Amino acid sequence: MSEASEDLARRAERLLRWYPKDWRSRYGDEFTELLTAEICERPRSLRRSADVAWSGLTARLTNAGLTGHAIEPGDQVRASLASLGCALGVFLAFGIAIWSQLTIGWQWSEPDTSATYAAMILMSGMMLLFLILSVLSAIPIACCVVERIVRRRSQGLVRPSLLFVAGAAFLIIGSRHFGNGWPGTGGHAWAQQGLVPGGVAAFTWASTLSVTSYWAHPGALASFPTGELLWMALSPVAMVCLVVGAAKTVRRVDLPPRVLRYEACLARFATYGMIAFLAGSYVWVIAGDPGPKDLFHTGAIDIAGLVAMSAALAVAHRAVQRARHGGLALIQR
Repeated sequence: MSEASEDLARRAERLLRWYPKDWRSRYGDEFTELLTAEICERPRSLRRSADVAWSGLTARLTNAGLTGHAIEPGDQVRASLASLGCALGVFLAFGIAIWSQLTIGWQWSEPDTSATYAAMILMSGMMLLFLILSVLSAIPIACCVVERIVRRRSQGLVRPSLLFVAGAAFLIIGSRHFGNGWPGTGGHAWAQQGLVPGGVAAFTWASTLSVTSYWAHPGALASFPTGELLWMALSPVAMVCLVVGAAKTVRRVDLPPRVLRYEACLARFATYGMIAFLAGSYVWVIAGDPGPKDLFHTGAIDIAGLVAMSAALAVAHRAVQRARHGGLALIQR
């Protein structure tokens, strides 16, 4: 093969990367040949690149269960649930960070405004809901995974399961350790201070230490202890491992139709909780008051968090719609 032909093939392969891996495995060789021939005829074409990019992104969204393109109902539900899990992971990473700010201020003093008061109660209630839904959704999936592994029909489940367990273990151990430095320790007692147990508040605060505006202030960040800096850098990696491991496990495990419908039902409740939690966050950021000694002060990181949470909610809503569609198709079979 000449140098010119190799260059054409490399350009075609770069364009092919817009498509998901399983699509490339199935159609990649043929599509590369077509692209190579077209590039040879028209070396420069912005329209061609845009068309390939759009088609590739559409294929990725279809693979994630977020488009209206027809796929098998079971695959649709699993893909949509995996996408919901990723969106929920992003939502909670920022949501817990915002909620943790409130728990610290709440530990020290009663808020001055009813808006902050209502936001705290609503967000705390939704955190409890997320915990309950997580347990209810994880039990049947874990049972199916264990059953497949015991029967030696894991089919690629071991690695994502281990990835999930490793990420969860690292996050739990690290959060418990660094939770000892929670700023709410020693707060002044008042009537509703016990709304959130101190241990829970400290754990969630430590788990989201990486979500901070200190990254934009290297001078202030340099004053942090080395161990805490390492935790702030590594805890997001653990979160990604946890979420990606869970998503890949859901995509690969062969769940019975009744379990898929059950999970799709729980997913709807999760989006309702996301809507309520986000509403509480907006109430605090927009209508809340800094409170005594600026304990409930909001900043740029909170605004950025609201934007990220709103985007995650939009993805989650679409995923639930597609999961419900797949679940209805399973019932009709």
